[in-house]
Amino acid sequence: MDFTVSQIARMIDHSILQPQFTLEDVRVGCAVAAKYQVASVCVRPSDVPLAVELLRGTEVKVGTVIGFPHGDTSTEVKVAETEQAVERGAAEIDMVINIGWLRSGDIAAVETEIKEIVRVAGEAHVKVILETAYLTDEEKLAACWAAERAGAAFVKTSTGFAPKGATIDDLALMRSAVSAKVQVKASGGIRSLDTLLAMAAVGVTRFGSSATAEILDDLARRQVTSYARRA
Repeated sequence: MDFTVSQIARMIDHSILQPQFTLEDVRVGCAVAAKYQVASVCVRPSDVPLAVELLRGTEVKVGTVIGFPHGDTSTEVKVAETEQAVERGAAEIDMVINIGWLRSGDIAAVETEIKEIVRVAGEAHVKVILETAYLTDEEKLAACWAAERAGAAFVKTSTGFAPKGATIDDLALMRSAVSAKVQVKASGGIRSLDTLLAMAAVGVTRFGSSATAEILDDLARRQVTSYARRA
């Protein structure tokens, strides 16, 4: 697929989520995001004000995570987290579903919780993290359908903290489950350009990755080489 560096950059949420990261790590990560003009950074909730300050004047949005990484905090806590994140300037919300509810078959409770997050998020886009490593295909489909009914903007594979992350099969399944109104985000193990391009080919439009510089620099090198060969 023929993408420019800028086009791929606008499909990446640069991930700055590791628990051991210092504030300096957050500053460095935001500098990477600003340099490459990615779609957004995804930071820990406590880092939202710092990221907003650092990225002011750029087109890079600030996103954060809710109920992360296990998804098992109460709906009330997730709602409060979302409200605070939006008040502090977060424009994108990546929420983890209650995985236990989903696996128990309580789809109504999962959908109601997503709907509450969407409601308080307002204009901020909500991305629903399924954590596909723990789910059957039937559960993945049910979660996607619930997310769309609840008004989510994206369905997303993983937190990056489960035994495995995004796979082509899961992404193709998720893309088939939702309408064109809902986008699909791949996250977990997106560390190379070839992986990203293979996932884009099945309809993924957003990628969570901490390997942003490596991916985009690789594409730039390939384009230079291709141009030189044609010349």
